[in-house]
Amino acid sequence: MTPSQETALENLAAPAWARRPTNLATAVTAELVERIVRGVHPSGTALPPEPVLCETFSVSRTVVREAVKILQEKGLVQVRQGAGTMVTPPSMWDMLDELVLAATIAEDDSLAILDDLVVTRRLLESDMANVAARVAGQETLDRLRALVDRMDELVGDHVTYHEHDRAFHDTIMQASGNRIARGVVRALESQVVNTARYMGRTERSLCVASNRGHRRIYERIAAHDPEGAAAAMFTHITEAWVVRRSGSGKPARLQR
Repeated sequence: MTPSQETALENLAAPAWARRPTNLATAVTAELVERIVRGVHPSGTALPPEPVLCETFSVSRTVVREAVKILQEKGLVQVRQGAGTMVTPPSMWDMLDELVLAATIAEDDSLAILDDLVVTRRLLESDMANVAARVAGQETLDRLRALVDRMDELVGDHVTYHEHDRAFHDTIMQASGNRIARGVVRALESQVVNTARYMGRTERSLCVASNRGHRRIYERIAAHDPEGAAAAMFTHITEAWVVRRSGSGKPARLQR
């Protein structure tokens, strides 16, 4: 082994799961995703060569090659003839990928990635609220009204309140009929809905303010006012996030 390979090996301490996971390639991939996002392997540099990775993770070449293939699919690396496996810039990473998004959020102290997530959610949900106001039937309207009324009773129980909050938004997304937009929003939220960074503050007064936003959205949908429903959703998501993240001490950079 060359001196450079020995140095690389010293910098790659074997994680606790080494030798134990049932799916080694998946485990190696998850560890490498975290290391790439943390900057252990910076963009523009090569991953350690196969022998070093094999020794670091106590796995075979087959496992390492499968992990590298998965990293390629996620956009984190490119295999270049004669140059090795190069780490790509963050702009090439698949931010809808579960591992990539989770690792990026965990590493981002500025909360900028969560700001981007909220902007994306706001854009999609505002459009779906617009459509729902045009097509929602009485069953959907009754469901939304029941959820809003119930949330008024749950403002002191933020855990149950937020379960109904998610049901309210999902009812609107389902009513819109846009399965792709709904799938994107649900995929993004599933990565952050249980994290303190995304949920932020949870006082009773904030739940009260949040449900006022829900009621405005419901009223605009019930009135079959597409533009009003979209505007109400836009305002609700913006204001709710600005309040939730205020405890971080960092200003939001939401695009208007």
